[in-house]
Amino acid sequence: MHINSLQVRLIAAACMLLGEAAHADEVLGTVSSPNHAISVAVERDDGGHIAYAVQRNGKPLIASSKLGFLLANAPQLDNGFTLAKKTTSEHDDTWEQPWGERRYVRNHYQELRLELIQKELDNRRLALVFRVFDDGVGFRYEFPDQPQLPDTRISDELTEFVVAPKATAWWQEAGEKAALEYSIRKTPLAEVGMANTPLTIRTDDGTHIAFHEAALVDYASMWLRKVDGQKLRAHLTPSAYGAPVERHGAFTTPWRTMQIADDAAGLYMSDLVLNLNEPNKLGDVSWVHPSKFVGVWWEMHLEKSTWGSGAKHGATTANTRRYIDFAARNGFRGVLVEGWNLGWDGNWSGSGSSFSFTQSYPDFDLPALSVYAQQKGVRLIGHHETGGNVARYEQQMDAGYQLYAKLGVDSIKSGYVTDGGEAIFANAGGGTHFGYTDSQEGVRHYLKAVTEAARYKLAIDTHEPVKDTGLRRTYPNWISREGARGMEYNAWGNPINSVDHEVNLVFTRMLSGPMDYTPGILSLEGVKGRPIHSTQAKQLASFVVIYSPIVMAADLIENYEKYPGPFKFIKDVPTDWADTRVLHGAMGEYATIARKDRHSDNWYVGSITDGTARTLPLALTFLDPGKRYVAEIYRDGDQADYRNSHRFDIVIEKQTVTDKTILQLKLAPGGGQAIRFTPQ
Repeated sequence: MHINSLQVRLIAAACMLLGEAAHADEVLGTVSSPNHAISVAVERDDGGHIAYAVQRNGKPLIASSKLGFLLANAPQLDNGFTLAKKTTSEHDDTWEQPWGERRYVRNHYQELRLELIQKELDNRRLALVFRVFDDGVGFRYEFPDQPQLPDTRISDELTEFVVAPKATAWWQEAGEKAALEYSIRKTPLAEVGMANTPLTIRTDDGTHIAFHEAALVDYASMWLRKVDGQKLRAHLTPSAYGAPVERHGAFTTPWRTMQIADDAAGLYMSDLVLNLNEPNKLGDVSWVHPSKFVGVWWEMHLEKSTWGSGAKHGATTANTRRYIDFAARNGFRGVLVEGWNLGWDGNWSGSGSSFSFTQSYPDFDLPALSVYAQQKGVRLIGHHETGGNVARYEQQMDAGYQLYAKLGVDSIKSGYVTDGGEAIFANAGGGTHFGYTDSQEGVRHYLKAVTEAARYKLAIDTHEPVKDTGLRRTYPNWISREGARGMEYNAWGNPINSVDHEVNLVFTRMLSGPMDYTPGILSLEGVKGRPIHSTQAKQLASFVVIYSPIVMAADLIENYEKYPGPFKFIKDVPTDWADTRVLHGAMGEYATIARKDRHSDNWYVGSITDGTARTLPLALTFLDPGKRYVAEIYRDGDQADYRNSHRFDIVIEKQTVTDKTILQLKLAPGGGQAIRFTPQ
C-alpha cells in the first residue's frame, strides 16, 4: 500500500500526541482538516481502550483523551475494542440559510469513521466518527442496531478533553439553581468546576478553543467536569428516575465539538456547530419572519405593572392597543404581551399549575386585538409561560397553538421559569415528577414543542431553554432562545449584569446560536432608577453585536419618544443578514461586528467594550469597492461613561466614506458605537 508524505506526518504526529511508544499503542486512524492545520489521531492501547488527540500547526492541543461509556444495563463500553473497519472521506458543499448571520455557509471537512467491536462481548459494536474542519473538530458515537444491545442505558459518558497547553477559561456553572443564567466566570482552566457549554479557553500561546456540542436530540445535555489539572470530562445531565440516557435500537449521540481559532474573532466566525446538524427538515419556511418587536414586558420588570390581574395589570386591551399603535407608527412588525392568559396570580414560578394557554383575563380581548394589530400591519407575538410545568403545558400545547394560528399569531415566546432540577414532567403511568430541563426528557420536550409548532407554521423563541446546539438549521422555526442572563437582570438583578457581560456573551453563549437579549434600554435604568452598566451608544451597538433574528426593542414607549435620535437606529437596524464579519474581538474585553442586510446593500457595525475606554481602528474594507456610502454614526460623546450621568452622552453624525476609509471607534468605559452604512 502506498503511503503519501502527509500520512507519514500524521502518523508521526499521532505517536507524539498520544504520548505512547509505538509498540504499546496502535494508531487506529488519523485525519486532518482540509487545510492540514488540524490533525486528529485515534489510538487503541493494550487493554483495548480508545483515545484521541488533536494537534494544530504541528503542536499538541488536546493530549491523549479517553472515549467510551459506562452502561447501567450491560458491561461497560470502554475497553476490549478492536478495529473492524476504517473509512475516510471528504465533503465540500455550500448551503443556504433561510435566515441567519450569513446567507451561505460552506461545509468542508474530512471524515474518519472507525467501526469497533468488543470480541469478548459477543462482538458488540460501536462506531466513532470524527469530522475535522479548518475551524475545529466534531466527533460522535454511533450505536448500531444489534441483538447484543437492543436497549442502551448510559449511566456515564467517559469522553475526555485533556488540554495540553496551559489555558485560561471563560465559563458558567452547570447543574445549579439558575441553570444557564449565571455570569460568565474567568479562571485558570485548572480551576473550572462543573461547567456548562460553550466553555471557551485561551491557551498561553493565544489559541482559542470553544467546547460545546451539536445536534442535541433525544439525549442528555453535556456538562463538563474538571477531573484534574486541565482534564475535562463529559457529565450528562441527570435523569429524575434512572440512567441519564435511555435509547432503544440504533442511535447516534450529539457531536462533541471543539471550535478552534487563532483569536476570539475567529471563534465567532465558525459555522462548525451549524454544519454538524442535519439540513432543514421543514421544507419551505417562508412563514418564519425575522423582525423586531416591542411590547408589554419591561414595565413589569420595572414594577410599573404586573403580570397578574388587578389594578396594575399590564396586559389590558387598552395598553396593548397603545403598543400596537406605537409599533405601527415606527415600523415594528410585532407586539409581545406577557400576562394575557389566566394563571399569573399567585406563586406561578416553578409551578405553572394554573396556566391556561387559551383563556384570557377579562380585560384582554385577544381576538379583537389580533384583528386590530393586523389592520395596522402588525402581528401579536404569542406568549406561553409554563412556570416549568412541562406536563401541564403538553396537555394544552396543541390547543394553544391552534388558537394562535387561527388568530394570525405566527411567533411565540415560550418560558420555563423554574429552578434547576425542579421542572415538572409527566409520568408514563400518571402523576408527575421533577427533573432538569436539560435532561433527556427536557431535550425531548423542547424539540417536540418546536416540531409541533411547525405544523401550524409557528416560530418559537424559547426562554429558559435547553442550550442551542445548532438545531435551527434542521428546524428553522426555532428562531431564537434566551439561555443566558438577559436584560431583565438589569432591572432587578442582585447583582445586575456586569459591565463586561455583553462582551463575555459574544465569545461564549453567542457561539451556540442566536440569543434574545432584549437590548435597547435607552433610559439606562432599572427598578427605582438604578443605573445600568452601559452608555446609550452601547445599547444601540448591541442590536448588531448580540445576534437574534427576532429582537425586542425592550424599553418603554415614553423612553423611545424621549430619545428620538438614538431611537432612529433601533428603527432602522434589520435582523436578518447576508454576511457577517468580526472585525475586532478579545475575550471579555471588546467586540466589533459588521453585518450586511439581506434585503439591501446597507451594512451595519456594532462595537462594544467592557469598563475600559478604547480606541479601535475600523477599516471599511468590507464595503463594496468603488462605491460611496453615507455613514450614520452613533458614538459615545467625549464625556460618556457608564459610571455616571454622562452615560447619556451620545453624538449622532454623518460622514461620507468608501472601502478605503479608516474610522476610529472611540468607545467610552462601558460604551459602544453603532454605524449604518448606506450606498449613495
